[in-house]
Amino acid sequence: MILTNPLLYRFPRVSAVPSTRFLMKLNNETVTIELKNGTTVNGTITGVDPSMNTHLKKVKMTVRGREPQALDSLAIRGNNVRYFILPDSLPLDTLLIDDAPKPKKKRDGAAARGGARGGARGGPDRGRGRGRGRGGRGRGI
Repeated sequence: MILTNPLLYRFPRVSAVPSTRFLMKLNNETVTIELKNGTTVNGTITGVDPSMNTHLKKVKMTVRGREPQALDSLAIRGNNVRYFILPDSLPLDTLLIDDAPKPKKKRDGAAARGGARGGARGGPDRGRGRGRGRGGRGRGI
């Protein structure tokens, strides 16, 4: 991934999941966040969740046209974020590596042996009695 300005990193709305995984690694980093209403927030990240909701401590919030306010903590809803401004010292190349373990598919039971519907033997319509109307096999009389 090539960043023209490593200080400013915009997250595309198309693929939000990898972006939030990256943000979730930024605990204890001091960042500046610009919101969609023009407010800028400067603080230390304490946590980011998959919806990009961001929790900060030691916050300085500047609402457009007003004086800055100092806050102990602040939570920002993810859909209000325009972009994050990251510090220059941040090692982006190591943080952007997706080190989450890939879940392995488990095949157990009948599916592993080919006995499930659509398995290796018999096709998908074997074993349940088809085309016999609503009553199944009937009463046997």
